[in-house]
Amino acid sequence: MEKALFLAHEGARAGEVPIGALVLDEKGCLLSQAHNLVEKNHDASAHAEILALRDASRLLKTPRLTGCTLIVTLEPCIMCAASISHFRLHRLVYGAYDPKGGGVDHGPRLFQMAGCLHRPKEIISGFRETDSAHLLKQFFKAKR
Repeated sequence: MEKALFLAHEGARAGEVPIGALVLDEKGCLLSQAHNLVEKNHDASAHAEILALRDASRLLKTPRLTGCTLIVTLEPCIMCAASISHFRLHRLVYGAYDPKGGGVDHGPRLFQMAGCLHRPKEIISGFRETDSAHLLKQFFKAKR
């Protein structure tokens, strides 16, 4: 999570909402990393999670990341949760909860839906929550 927080800080310095994400393989080795690039790329889908998942998939030359772990600083939105499902991730670890826009433990709770394509075997919510939430609060406070 330390590396994901570092990436989130980098994103904030670039004017992006500070969210960082990493994909690790089955052995815990780093496959990919990203921060949001929504503003830079003029792309509403350029969330850190999706960028990191795409890079890991290209690296492994497979559309399925079975056995892999996604670490992200904020609870994934419904778009990112659906991507996690389609990439068939084994584990999700996230920092701050997102009661307004989250799709895992809040909002639609995608992985609890009957028709969900794939659910991660393990979800660790709120890991380093305080650090992740503080970074987001500081970012938006400075924007106001």
